[in-house]
Amino acid sequence: MQLVVDVGNTETVVGVAPRVTEISAFWRISSNVPRTADELTALLRALMAGDAVDATKIRRGVIGSVVPSLNQVWSESLSKVVRGPVVSVGPRSELPIRLDVDEPLTVGADRIANTLAAREIYQRDTIAVDLGTATTFDCITREGVFVGGVISPGLQAGLDWLAARTAKLPRVELQPPKSVIGRRTEACIQSGVFYQAVDAVDGIVRRIKEEWKRPDAFVVATGGFSHVIGPHLTTVDKLEPHLTLYGLAMAGERIGGTGGG
Repeated sequence: MQLVVDVGNTETVVGVAPRVTEISAFWRISSNVPRTADELTALLRALMAGDAVDATKIRRGVIGSVVPSLNQVWSESLSKVVRGPVVSVGPRSELPIRLDVDEPLTVGADRIANTLAAREIYQRDTIAVDLGTATTFDCITREGVFVGGVISPGLQAGLDWLAARTAKLPRVELQPPKSVIGRRTEACIQSGVFYQAVDAVDGIVRRIKEEWKRPDAFVVATGGFSHVIGPHLTTVDKLEPHLTLYGLAMAGERIGGTGGG
């Protein structure tokens, strides 16, 4: 059993992986709250105890981070929680994938994990749409070659921008609106941000398929907002909220105690 950690800019997702394609428990933790390693350790132990997770059975910790400033505190914390090695996933990790882009060392750990998971699970040309703080589109060949993609602002960014940059528009929760045409300010904002995101994702996927010349590419949606807009996307073949965690678990099995990246 592994404890896999996907450290994002807004949220960090921690999952318990009994197997590489199974997450038996997971938690979302704010990445923006400063914590010491001791504080983080106490929080992790409390979360695991609350879900009756037997920490003594966790044999490895795996970290995939796009926030370098948090790497050390997570590594220290996991070393106190996990009875085994703690490894990090990055561009230098020895994995059965290839980063065929101009600057491979800048590819984020989350995109690396998505590439590995897509290769192992789907075994076909795949577009992984990760709906998080940013919305990313990863183009992955059936052989596990990451050939590039797209990065666009995330869904929450639109809501935050409207609330911060306008005097009279309130902050609203991101959720599917009852109708496209809103009759209250809050409903208008929800509709605008929601359908702008839906149409943007579908539009970019279509453009990728056309330019990549992969009209039959498999499209999987993952990330924190995948459950919100995923069901409304016409170009998505499968919703897999834990794709990145699966990839981290697979990477942990591959690189073992070597540190990997």
